[in-house]
Amino acid sequence: MNTYDDLIADGDDIETLVTGLSPAQWSLDTPAPGWTIKHQIAHLAFVSHLAALSASQPEAFADHVADAKRDFQAAVNNALTAYLALSTDSLVDKWRQERNAAAKALAAVEPTATVPWLVTPLPPSVLAAAGMMELFGHGQDIADALGQTRELTDRIGHLAWFGFRTRDFGYHAHGLTPPTEEFRVEVTGPSGVVWEFGPADATQRVTGPAVDFALLVSRRRHRDDLSLIAQGEEADRWLDIAQAYRGPAGAGRRPGQFAKR
Repeated sequence: MNTYDDLIADGDDIETLVTGLSPAQWSLDTPAPGWTIKHQIAHLAFVSHLAALSASQPEAFADHVADAKRDFQAAVNNALTAYLALSTDSLVDKWRQERNAAAKALAAVEPTATVPWLVTPLPPSVLAAAGMMELFGHGQDIADALGQTRELTDRIGHLAWFGFRTRDFGYHAHGLTPPTEEFRVEVTGPSGVVWEFGPADATQRVTGPAVDFALLVSRRRHRDDLSLIAQGEEADRWLDIAQAYRGPAGAGRRPGQFAKR
């Protein structure tokens, strides 16, 4: 799978969700408290802009995110103001330009190099996967607000890998020390392909559908509503706190808030 092409494809899928929405629909509340559908797209446009700057203009990126490094949420809120002032058509056009520019700029970076990011420099493929996680999570919020079910593809494999790679984020968000023991994650994609991460002989294991795993680590569904199985006390604990992003965990989603998968 080509991470950068898949990043573009995922963005196109989310754009399809908002194409043709009425003004009232753009103003619908999403499961993220205080955020409408327009807020979700504005956030995605801002994050895409940061990624494009990171890959193509690292010095401009450093200047742009100086405040974000001190208080990311405040910086996001300030940036959203400018995006929210746009008409919905202009916002979607700007988001499309930003996300495609980000994907192309990341693809042009030497694979073994890194690009600057908010906490530590990242390989371009990792930042692209993080972008796909952003699209997945915020796209799910939009779909939930509209009462739609998304048809997902094996592009979800990038998110499965990213969720495994960011295991420790959930521990840090809860003030816990991550275990030194490696975990095994085995998840099945929509086509039936199985992705395996971690040592085959690990005693701490998580298995189930890759889509459910992505919903869990993006905190868009409660584990009680997903078909994920944990083997081992620490793996079970992880499913309660897993998240694939840095910072506060937030309230997440309640058990039974959405239909079980």
